[in-house]
Amino acid sequence: MLAKIILAILYIGLLLWLGYKGWREDRQAGDYLLAGRQASPFLLALSYGATFISTAAIIGFGGAAGAYGFSLLWLTFLNIFVGIFIAVTVFGKRTRRMGVALDAHTFPELLGRRFQSRFVQGFAGILIFLFLPIYSSAVLIGVARFLEVNLGLNYTWALFFFIALMAAYVLAGGLKSTLYTDAFQSALVFLMMAGLLIFTYAKLGGVGAAHQALGDLAPQVPAALKSQGMLGWTQGLETGSPLWLMVYTSFVYAVGIGVLAQPQLVVRHMSAGSDRELNRSVLWGGIFTLGITGVAFVVGALSNVLFFQETGQVAYSVAEGNIDRIIPLFVSNLLPGWFGVLFMLAMLAAAVSTLGSHFHVGGASLGRDFYERGLGSAGQGEVAITRLGVAITILVTLLWGLVLPPSVIARATAFFFGLCAAVFLPVYFLGLYWKGMSKAGAIVSMLGGAGTSFFLTAFVHVRESAALGLCRSLFGVDSLAAGASPGSLGAILLHTDPNLIAMPVALVLALLVSLGTPRPEADHVELCWRHL
Repeated sequence: MLAKIILAILYIGLLLWLGYKGWREDRQAGDYLLAGRQASPFLLALSYGATFISTAAIIGFGGAAGAYGFSLLWLTFLNIFVGIFIAVTVFGKRTRRMGVALDAHTFPELLGRRFQSRFVQGFAGILIFLFLPIYSSAVLIGVARFLEVNLGLNYTWALFFFIALMAAYVLAGGLKSTLYTDAFQSALVFLMMAGLLIFTYAKLGGVGAAHQALGDLAPQVPAALKSQGMLGWTQGLETGSPLWLMVYTSFVYAVGIGVLAQPQLVVRHMSAGSDRELNRSVLWGGIFTLGITGVAFVVGALSNVLFFQETGQVAYSVAEGNIDRIIPLFVSNLLPGWFGVLFMLAMLAAAVSTLGSHFHVGGASLGRDFYERGLGSAGQGEVAITRLGVAITILVTLLWGLVLPPSVIARATAFFFGLCAAVFLPVYFLGLYWKGMSKAGAIVSMLGGAGTSFFLTAFVHVRESAALGLCRSLFGVDSLAAGASPGSLGAILLHTDPNLIAMPVALVLALLVSLGTPRPEADHVELCWRHL
């Protein structure tokens, strides 16, 4: 225990020093928001990967793999192909160039200036500010659960401790300090995940023996999972079952596609110095993502074998149905103690690197995008207002961390990623590639995507609608699709992620409204495409 405390203190000291270093270099808004647009390719890749992959992926989705098996590996494929390759080659270069042409410092500002609309920027800003903390709380919950299991801390006190640490360094430095800490922390997390994979396979007698043993565990699938469509950890999920719909529409689709419109990741494209830096970052980003998500999902599934050998129960049962506890319990109870200490620091690093970016983006969304631009209150001191926004974002994240239920990390992450896909992705993509995309088309598309997503979430998708209680209070049922006959559209919608429907709706609205409304002025289009 003493060694854990000493290492944690040393880590915190280094973190605060890096935050101070960033604070000394953040002289103006361009430095605070975009690191002066001078991020190197290696630093950019590590920062992008660390922002993209966090304790939400390792603890939350690793735990989901412990419950639902290798089906989660499809998400690793999309993380690399879509989240790295497509994001950089299709979106990244044009985002960087248009961002320079329009002098945009945030993702909402890029959209607002592209469509010459204060409403677009303000609406995007307030939406990010309101809902990014839900995703941030998933990351916070992940590290708090690990501290709870590994150090024996009370869960609530772990939340307060970590949020205080984040406030100490994020409020001081802007994106530069975030980039500095990301580079250090990404290396630490990558090494620990490699060690986790090696230890797991070594304890199970090698790759072949481990996977064979996991396949043989199929008869041990808990009844609660079997009734929802779980066949086995290597066998997969029954097609069309509630679990199949949740894993493939909420986890794989929402996160795998929604990554393209993540505001905290788009900012990384805008901070690059040139296209060359973005091109070079693809390789490093792909390796990092494979090393983190691939390992987390494989180890999460294989943890069932070790848990069964040690306790006679599979991971879901040992964690008492709270999948967020599977990875912390596995590392703390079944691996060497010294490795658990180092892995704890890696989880702290993963959470710090991701939350630092989240708080930075959330603050900018409230301060710069909504208050200054959306409400027309510019000239009040950009950095000061943005830092106030960061402080509010930190507080809201803590509040969500205190009230969200167990087994929520993967679901909260998927919700925010899917929401971004529904509201932002159509206008973001068309804004980069179609000169005829109009201001009216952008506004209607964003409102339509958000409205469809919120309606289905509150009144149809039973996992959220039942928890919110609004549908029951108005109509007396947990979902408007409740009672639908098996195989019908209603039964499918009952468990299908709302944003799988909301994004096509937003795309169609963007196209139809833009075709029926005036095109942007030629001079503005020429400005936007100046570097394209």
